[in-house]
Amino acid sequence: MQKKCISSVVALLALPLFAVAQSPISGFMNGKGHGAVALSYSSESYDKVLLVPNDAQGVPIFNKVNVYSKSLYASYGISNKFDAVLGLPYIKTEGHASDVVLNELGYENVRSGVQDVSVFVKYNPYNCKVGKSDLRFIIGAGVKTPMGKYKVDEGLQSILAIGNRATTFNGVGIAQLRTPSGIFFTTQAGYSVRNGDVPNALFGEIKAGYAAKRFYADFWYAGQVSDGGVNILGEGFTGFFPATDVSYNRLGMSIYVPIVRGFGISVGGSKYINGRNIGSSTGYTAGLAYNF
Repeated sequence: MQKKCISSVVALLALPLFAVAQSPISGFMNGKGHGAVALSYSSESYDKVLLVPNDAQGVPIFNKVNVYSKSLYASYGISNKFDAVLGLPYIKTEGHASDVVLNELGYENVRSGVQDVSVFVKYNPYNCKVGKSDLRFIIGAGVKTPMGKYKVDEGLQSILAIGNRATTFNGVGIAQLRTPSGIFFTTQAGYSVRNGDVPNALFGEIKAGYAAKRFYADFWYAGQVSDGGVNILGEGFTGFFPATDVSYNRLGMSIYVPIVRGFGISVGGSKYINGRNIGSSTGYTAGLAYNF
């Protein structure tokens, strides 16, 4: 039961919005024949943009941006050491430009649609004991590619684009230490290779939490450093936002409680604490999962 509850936590809390926040791969394994299907809803907003050399108060053209996400997620244990993970979000971005500005520029305050489907696999090749605690090592890989017909080449209108329209190939390594009391510590690092003009990126995450049969909670710190790219309004910027250097650090937390007969609910929150070429957003998420 405990392993199944933890699978639901992963299903509800791993999905990012449309910029990477948490990794879709966790330090927990489903176990053979076990898995979860989840629906989650996320909301974030920002009215400050982290730029170089100075941040911008107020989003250009749109003043403030809200981002809403409805996500489907599924995970399944092919064996005790091998899991598969699938994610698909629907994104809506909403600006707050005045009617006068919209009419003058020919822009719109809303962009929405299916974003990118992601498929990941992870493998647990080695476990060992550290005193009475369990140390687990996991390697993972995945691909994320656009499913919707959203656009990213609309000039400043693309501030509201729901993604970067790049196919990405990701590799990640994970180490997790779990104590007999249920307290755990997880660290992971990976690299994302992206096609087109979207720069590759190094990403990582540190997480600490408590996982038990009837309660789960964690705190996490995630970051990304672009391997190249240009700054918005800087040298080499042509108005194509996916080509920018999107780097950041983000803090968050998650709580999960099982309800009944395999169902559970979760809530969480996160905030960008620094970065470049990205909105300084605060976000919240809630979800429902069925685990089996």
